[in-house]
Amino acid sequence: MFFISKFLPYGKQTIDDEDIEEVVKTLKFPLITQGPKIEEFEKDIAKYCGAKYAVAFNSGTSALHGAYFALGIGKGDEVITTPNTFVATSNAALYLGADVKFSDVESKTGNLDVSKIEISDKTKLISPVHYSGQPVDLKEFSEIAEENDVKLFEDGAHALGAKYNGKKIGSLTYSEMAMFSFHPVKHITTGEGGIIVTNNEEYYERLQLFRSHGITKNNLVNEPHGDWYYEMQYLGFNYRITDIQCALGVSQLKKLDSFVKYRRKIAKTYDEIFEDNPYFDVTVEKENRQSAYHLYPILLKDKFVNHKKEIFARLRQEGIGVQVHYIPVYKQPYYQNLGFGNELCPICEDFYKKEISIPMYPTLTDEDIDFVKDKLYKVISEFD
Repeated sequence: MFFISKFLPYGKQTIDDEDIEEVVKTLKFPLITQGPKIEEFEKDIAKYCGAKYAVAFNSGTSALHGAYFALGIGKGDEVITTPNTFVATSNAALYLGADVKFSDVESKTGNLDVSKIEISDKTKLISPVHYSGQPVDLKEFSEIAEENDVKLFEDGAHALGAKYNGKKIGSLTYSEMAMFSFHPVKHITTGEGGIIVTNNEEYYERLQLFRSHGITKNNLVNEPHGDWYYEMQYLGFNYRITDIQCALGVSQLKKLDSFVKYRRKIAKTYDEIFEDNPYFDVTVEKENRQSAYHLYPILLKDKFVNHKKEIFARLRQEGIGVQVHYIPVYKQPYYQNLGFGNELCPICEDFYKKEISIPMYPTLTDEDIDFVKDKLYKVISEFD
């Protein structure tokens, strides 16, 4: 048994008294679900991103499901995405009976590589992930989508507050929709939650119905029986978020820019202190991008890759709550049972073998950063 005097997780929420006060106010309000805070939060997010509409869900996963549904994804369609993501990005296509095609990533960013995309007759959607908070090559992806008459969707779970060519992710300059996640390790949190932003009114209406059982009181098919009458027009789900969660989201959003500013400051410090170190490389921020740095991945140098399991365990023993992002999705047993190969994307395979995510959140201090550096160097040097 050993005692850890200090432990830094790879990510965590930043909650203050103002956030707590806003949640308490909502708890005292007559409506704690399906009330006014949900619409307020949606409007605030849409305004922040520069989009026309936003629809909030109870998780990023349900938001993805709703988005693919609204885009018309179904049986026989193909969705191209990255294997370097959480399983939800591709699972949402499977929920709707669609097929998934995984495409390889860039070695220096972990993002979907636009040059590797292969469109088929079945392809209906390209769904890149802004991995770690750095935007993908949106302009190039949009050109491929337009040339092949397929749709482009942004999984921005890591990227709220990020910018591409000076415009915020979610401004939808190039895509149909974008999704953001509000899990506690993300830039702002609602406990659990997600949201879709779009400029398309039809998508907006379909999203609203889908999150609430497919039920509506508007645009009725049949003659209403009375004021109580409603209709289920789609096979939807109960994916509603609560006013309690959205009250927290409204308060958190006011601090988002400062959170991103601190994340970028921490990333710059990491970049400087890790420059030319003999143990690992770091990912590269590409030109005309402003990463929101949900994650700060390091990539072990080749001589240490075979010791990753031991390095990971030792770092946690030393008080660094590292994580790995991600196991390539097609390696999961469920996907293997669907017939996916075990090593489909060689660059993603290599990225996975090397990647470890180290602490990245706004309240890290200079002392914490020095602690991270010292422990990284100490542990990895043990395997030199």
